[in-house]
This record gives sequence, structure tokens and C-alpha cells, in this order.
Amino acid sequence: MAILRPVFYLALLALIIAAPFIFPDFRTQLATLWVFIILSMTWDMTGGQMGYNSLGNILFFGAGMYIAAVVTIALAYDVGEYTNAFGGGTYKFTTTQYFLGMGLGLVFAGLLSAAIAWLMGYLLFQFRGPYFAIGTLGAAIAAGELVSNWEWVGGGQGIALPVYPGDFDVGKLFFYYLFAATGVILFIFLRWLYGTRFAGAINAIRDDEEKAEAMGLHTLRYKQVTWAISAFFVGIVGGISGFQNIHFEPLETAFQTINLGIFMVVCVLLGGKGTLWGPIIGAILFHVIKEVTWNYLLGWQWVALGALIVITVVYFQDGLMGWLARVKPEWFGERVQKKPDLIAEPAE
Repeated sequence: MAILRPVFYLALLALIIAAPFIFPDFRTQLATLWVFIILSMTWDMTGGQMGYNSLGNILFFGAGMYIAAVVTIALAYDVGEYTNAFGGGTYKFTTTQYFLGMGLGLVFAGLLSAAIAWLMGYLLFQFRGPYFAIGTLGAAIAAGELVSNWEWVGGGQGIALPVYPGDFDVGKLFFYYLFAATGVILFIFLRWLYGTRFAGAINAIRDDEEKAEAMGLHTLRYKQVTWAISAFFVGIVGGISGFQNIHFEPLETAFQTINLGIFMVVCVLLGGKGTLWGPIIGAILFHVIKEVTWNYLLGWQWVALGALIVITVVYFQDGLMGWLARVKPEWFGERVQKKPDLIAEPAE
């Protein structure tokens, strides 16, 4: 098995690189899949590995989107004039301004989102269970309303970013590989992180926080760091999405708590919390089901997704990975001993 593992990862990397050429008509959908995968893996850091179920991680997605946009605009124009002149002015960006602004914008989107998570953690990590979940949801909703009333960044009209300076199809490839690179880096980082003492500490918080504190763990610090790392990657993904969408609004696109904010949680529940591969498998399954229902069950897509959530919660509480670990433990490296035959042989 150890020999096959590098072969598996190389084959997977080759598939990632070739996917937009194998499925050229689905490049945008493939990029969206990576968004789901990254958001699911980051949500599982706090929800699965640490046991703190957040309903407000979409806050960092929206923050990253706006931070990246503001940094890009500020390098060339006055942000207030640019957003106030929405639809009434001509603002051109050179290729250098576009890519320089994007690069700096994504860096600031990740760092400032992490800083926001760290500061919010001082207050919100005083709560546990459903109170923490409700608190994070309230913070995300409040952030969306605040930005929608902030005229300096466009208010409810949102922000229009410059278009990718090149061929349209090349732009699709560019954003796909940008998302894919972020996802691969995140996977490699988490695969390393989950094998360290840090992962043992946050797992201890999940299992019994009081006992972890009694053992000398600085639980608040671990919780803040975990949420900040998660927010860093979510902020970067939000920034990339802003450039991909070109124009975005605060409530419908950036801080979409009802849609994307819930989808990332469902992906993890579907695949399995607290595992490395569970959020990835769950995101893939969810994205495929969502695309099928949106195309062939238009008008019933929310009913189908609601049924999926109910079935997952009722019959697959540990997710697909947890269910497989029960029915096929040998797939996960566990030895399975056959029960001895209790039926006695008939005497001759």
C-alpha cells in the first residue's frame, strides 16, 4: 500500500491538470467544485477536527472578496470615486495593474481574514455548541448588512472589477488552475498538520475541552489559531472568486449565508467530519448532485437538496467515510478477524 500511495497522488495530480481539457465545456463548474472542496476542508478544521460548528465562515469569504477588490482598485484609483462612479465612468486597468493588484489583493485577503478570525475568536469562542454556531451566523449576517450600507465600497450595488486581460477561454483556465493550486496547497498543508501535535491538541478540545484545559492546553489560543488558518484560505478563495465573477454584490454574492454558507457544512456532513478525505469526497458528491438537480429538476432543486440533507443526517450521521469505515474497516488499514465457527462438527 505504501508503494501505491505515491502512484495514486501522481495520478490524481495528472487528473487535476488535465480535467479542464478533458471536460472543456465544464471549466467554470470545475472551478466551482474547487471552491466547494476548499471551503469544506477549511470548515472541517473547526467543525470536524476541533468540534466547533461554525455557520459563519462565509464571513471570511465575503471579506476576502472585498479586501482583494479594494487593494486592486486602490493601486490605480481612488476607491470611493471608483465605486461611486459605478456605471458612469471609464476606469481602465493595465495588465500589470490587474495581476499586481490581484497578487497583493489575495495576500491581504488571506492575512486580514485571518486577523478578523483571530480577533472574533476572543469573543465567540467564549460560547460553545449551538450558541457558538448562532453567534458566528449572526456575525456573518451582520457583516453582509454592514457592507451593503457602506457606500465607500459600493453599498448594495457592489463592486465591478476589471475583466481578465486576455482571451476568455484562457481566463477560465487561469481561474481554474488558481483555485486548483490553492486546493492542492491546502490539502498538502492539512495532511501535514493532521499528523502533528497541534492536531492532537484540537482533537482533545473536540473530545473533552475541560479535560484538555486541565492538562495544561491553552485552548483559546489553539481555537483562535485554527480558525485563523481556516479563514486565511477562505479569504484567498473569496478574493479569487471576486475576480472570477468580475461584479459581485454583498448579500447575493459575497456574504451568501443561505447558499454557500450552508453548502460547505452539508459537504462535510455528507463526506464525513473529522477526516482528511471526507470533506473532499462530500464536496464532489454534493456538487454533482447540485448540478444535476439544477439542470434537470429546476423548481425542485431545493427539495432535492433538502432531502439529501435529511437522508445524510438520519442514515449517515458519520458521513460516507464513517459509514465505509464501519462496513469496510479493512479499507482503512484495520485488521478484521473472522468470527470462529461456533457450529460444532457432527460426531462420526
